[in-house]
Amino acid sequence: MSGTLKIRVDPNKCQGNARCKSLAPELFKLDEWGYAHEIGDGTVPAGLEDKAWLAQANCPEIAIAIIEE
Repeated sequence: MSGTLKIRVDPNKCQGNARCKSLAPELFKLDEWGYAHEIGDGTVPAGLEDKAWLAQANCPEIAIAIIEE
């Protein structure tokens, strides 16, 4: 895989299950209501790509998108 991965959390789909934060705390943060957001601009640091894909696969609301740039 070449290029960079970016994650995006759809705030209209996220229901605050926080599975993404549990699986990839380096990539996600929770707001004061427990809803997930990507950290920074969503760029996935090298070496954390598998965690990004794992978080996406485990999101029950399918609220996480991964963009390959």
